[in-house]
Amino acid sequence: MSSLRRTLLSRATLSAVRSNQHRVFLSSSLCRSYAVATAPAQKPAIFGQPTHLTHPHLIAPDEVTPGISKEEYRGRRRRLMDAFESDDTVVVCLAGTMKYASGDIFYKFRQASDFWYLTGLQETHSALVLVKDPSSPQGHTSTLFLRPKHPHEELWQGPRTGLDLATSLFSVDQSLDISEFPNYLRSVALATPQTEVYVSNAPGDSPAPSTKAFKRRRSWSNYLGRAAEGMMLKNHQATYDSVMMEVPASRLHPLALRLAGMRSVKSEAEQKLMKRAGEVSGDAHAKTMRFTKPGQSEGALAAHFEYLCALEGSQRPAYVPVVASGPNALTIHYTSNDQIMRDGELVLMDAGCELQTWPVNGTFTPAQRDLYSAVLSTLKTCTTMCTESSGVTMYDIHRRSTDILRRELKQLSGWASLDLSQKDLDRLYPHFVSHGVGIDLHESSDGRSRSLQDGMVVTIEPGLYVPPDPAFPKAFHDIGIRLEDEVLVKKDHFVRLSVNAPLEIEDVEGTCQGLLGVGPY
Repeated sequence: MSSLRRTLLSRATLSAVRSNQHRVFLSSSLCRSYAVATAPAQKPAIFGQPTHLTHPHLIAPDEVTPGISKEEYRGRRRRLMDAFESDDTVVVCLAGTMKYASGDIFYKFRQASDFWYLTGLQETHSALVLVKDPSSPQGHTSTLFLRPKHPHEELWQGPRTGLDLATSLFSVDQSLDISEFPNYLRSVALATPQTEVYVSNAPGDSPAPSTKAFKRRRSWSNYLGRAAEGMMLKNHQATYDSVMMEVPASRLHPLALRLAGMRSVKSEAEQKLMKRAGEVSGDAHAKTMRFTKPGQSEGALAAHFEYLCALEGSQRPAYVPVVASGPNALTIHYTSNDQIMRDGELVLMDAGCELQTWPVNGTFTPAQRDLYSAVLSTLKTCTTMCTESSGVTMYDIHRRSTDILRRELKQLSGWASLDLSQKDLDRLYPHFVSHGVGIDLHESSDGRSRSLQDGMVVTIEPGLYVPPDPAFPKAFHDIGIRLEDEVLVKKDHFVRLSVNAPLEIEDVEGTCQGLLGVGPY
């Protein structure tokens, strides 16, 4: 796990001030440096999301979302459409839907990642249609569908951007009422017998379903129908079902597979946002270390960390934080966070753009120190592999991490005589070492076999988890340690985005004990 991300990355760490890549959208998402206000902001807001007019402290004049300009959104759409060889290509990308806890009690809305990446629009009940058109200046036409202004509904739900302003704000060719979406979709999706239609995932689908699985899903129109739930359609003659069922399965394709590669390589703007997210997250981890003491609940640490990030502009956590003390750390995704931390235990916290482990009382025991050193050595070596020139894949890095952990363990007291088979290593180190991060916490599901490329952002997160099993030295039982770096891949070097968080044993202990000038707030 990892990220402030959604602001770029980063939905893809915390989801900090939303920009676009993510956890990093940066999850994803990020926090950003604020624009300088030149005039009092208009209040109340008149758009469906922050703009420079109403939120000059967040949005610069040329930006759609914090840190991401209109030109960058146009460039994403242009690169996507230019990559299609056939001139008979249509892209349909759907906005996310509101989720409800019960009745009309809704959760805070989070935009669908691909729709967010291509538009920056933060409203529900929306869709984007791109049609390849070599005769147009951009090489394609772009049509944004969204709800029109509605004073009564806006009284209860807040302002909408509306049709008149959306075309300019989101830099598209035209903006139409969402009620016109079905008929328009039919006109372009069925324009010729050769038209290929690429459709975004329905809410709740896996990030990048296989093409075979996608084509087996002949009821794709049902998913599109879900996106239309609650829309006030004026024209019922053309429904989502009837339109999409008319498109042969052989000409329906998943859009996510096309966007995954684009999203995996971050622009300069996205990299800047992710760096900021890493800074905020690293500072919050250091302050939470100082805040920690025996007798506190795990949940208190989670709340403290999220509070510190929120003060710096985070909109929401990128994922449910893990705060696992003592043997709870043997559960990789422990999220109960409801037990009391004891003197002498370690606490493992996976939150924001960072994953750290530290002693609850501020001092490592000898066994904890030894195991931490083994994981830290692995982290350092694997991080150095994160360059384009190294030519490695995530699989290569994982194999290297396994070799290093085995070697490090064999050097520890009580471990030298153990055989440590691959089966043993799989028990002690059951997860993969890396994944891409960005708008989503885990990006590019097919990226493990792809060579690292300049502009990618990946995690490096080795760990060791020793169960209370006689097969392993007793002094290490019930110790779980995982460390993580967020790493920006460059051609001949790498950049640690999480550099603000203490990693060396002396720095961790010094931070926890208040010896390095770091306070809890």
